[in-house]
Amino acid sequence: MLGRRKVLGTIAAILLATVSSTAAMAEKVVIGHFGTPIPMQAAAAAGEFEKATGWEIEWRKFGSGAEIIAAMASGDLKISELGSSPLAIGASQGVDYQLFAISNIIGEAESLIGRKDSGVMKVEDLKGKKVGVPLGSTAHYSLMGAIKNAGLAPGDVEVIGMKPDQIVAAWDQGQIDATFIWEPAKGKAMKTGTLIMAANQVAGAPTFDGWVVNTEFAAANQEFMVKFLKALDAANAAYTSNPDAWTVDSAQVKAIAERTGSPAEEVPAALKGYGFPSLKDMASADWLGGGNQSNMLATAKFLMENKRVDAVLDDYSKFVNAEFLAAAMK
Repeated sequence: MLGRRKVLGTIAAILLATVSSTAAMAEKVVIGHFGTPIPMQAAAAAGEFEKATGWEIEWRKFGSGAEIIAAMASGDLKISELGSSPLAIGASQGVDYQLFAISNIIGEAESLIGRKDSGVMKVEDLKGKKVGVPLGSTAHYSLMGAIKNAGLAPGDVEVIGMKPDQIVAAWDQGQIDATFIWEPAKGKAMKTGTLIMAANQVAGAPTFDGWVVNTEFAAANQEFMVKFLKALDAANAAYTSNPDAWTVDSAQVKAIAERTGSPAEEVPAALKGYGFPSLKDMASADWLGGGNQSNMLATAKFLMENKRVDAVLDDYSKFVNAEFLAAAMK
């Protein structure tokens, strides 16, 4: 009888362990990112997000906002970075996601660069030239804003849609005269190019990368969302509290270089091209507290003028959710 109880006890223990293991394995999520050299990459390399949330995370790199929108719309992707321009495009198309945090504020990190042998020394020189840029991206939005501010018509410039790696190839082969792009393609172009303008110098066209989440996933996994935000805040604070410590030889910069493909010697300068707001700043009236809703509307209107979206919504409030930020700050 004792032997039978022992066997049954062993079976029960195995079943319990199997159920527990299955439950743990079920807590897995795919998170998209651009491979941008930012503090989050160092934290991801160290497994800090997994430690904070207890979830298994598959980090998936995307080459453009359009790819992320498609993945979010299909349901394959639940959380991702997404630029402010494609954010407005997806929302205008009715993709079921919400902006819940700011990844980075784009400053000098995205720039307009002219080939030294192209004659492009200022924005006005783009007339009749070929410019490579990922269509629908924040860089594309900045480019079109710069063209408009310079008094040029969209048709005056031949804008060619390319992914970052395609831009590098076209640049090396002399197929384009200029590009508006981010790292690591930016650094490669700068070796034989001239810096014309940074994204934060384009009047009336502020850009950023945000974090979006599938609405249903967020509602069902609120604890994960809060823990993710706390890990993100810690990653940003590790840099903003002592940026000078992030040198070429530092472990953080080496980790970022390995994950993103950016040369380690270029990462410290690239980091300075972005702003990394705290959770409090993200929740302010300038951002998710009201600013992002109006920014999305203004961006959508601009994109419709440039035939990137077919229609603009009256209100974009439902595509912004600041509740998780409030919970993470408690």
